[in-house]
Amino acid sequence: MNRLEDKVAIITGATGGIGEATVDLFIKEGANVLMVDLSEDELISVSNKIGSNKLSYFQGDVTNASDNQRAVELAVERYGGLDIFVANAGVSGDVSSITEYNEEVFDQVMSVNAKGPFLGLQAAIPFMTERGGGSFVAISSIAGVSGASLLAPYVMSKHAVVGLIKSAAKECAEMNIRVNSVNPSPVETKMMRILEDGMGDLSEENDPKTQIEANIPLGRYAEPDEISKLILFLSGDESQFITGSVHMIDGGSTA
Repeated sequence: MNRLEDKVAIITGATGGIGEATVDLFIKEGANVLMVDLSEDELISVSNKIGSNKLSYFQGDVTNASDNQRAVELAVERYGGLDIFVANAGVSGDVSSITEYNEEVFDQVMSVNAKGPFLGLQAAIPFMTERGGGSFVAISSIAGVSGASLLAPYVMSKHAVVGLIKSAAKECAEMNIRVNSVNPSPVETKMMRILEDGMGDLSEENDPKTQIEANIPLGRYAEPDEISKLILFLSGDESQFITGSVHMIDGGSTA
């Protein structure tokens, strides 16, 4: 316990499954946490559920540069600095062929999943540098290292996250800012329910979840708290010599 004592963290997509689990774990480990998400009602709900005076929130859009800047400034104003930024916000987009894919949905997927982490890192770097360093963790996916039929924009966006963390790790090393990605296989979250519904519309075979789990050697989806534990490790001092790394947490899917 207390592995993040006196650390200051921003977590985007904080009201989703992985986000909420990470917020809860970070608070238990002693961090001061600023949650960022679109829905104030959901932010209030998570705040009330966790119930900590080390927790606050900012209603913002990760695709907006000024919102990212404001979030970082708020963390510094409220807690005195910034040590950790977890770029977790993400959307799945549609389950659709390349030829039929809606351009507006494509733009949203790329903006949230790829532009969002870039803008977050851009805003965080100066304040982490003032602090003497920090850790930036971006949530990618197994789709960040392999392809997936009918999910091309999502796959593109998650590959982009991997490109970002590898480039940023080299650029930020001299500032003692470590940059890594966490790449889960399917997780028990609302996002997977959306993807399963989309797949179900295109298939009359076994239910989508059964089909997906059949391709995971451990035979199940990950739980959000299992992902949060890896995020914790990469955020804290136990991973001081790890940067530019892609961390698979996929039940053996990419083995």
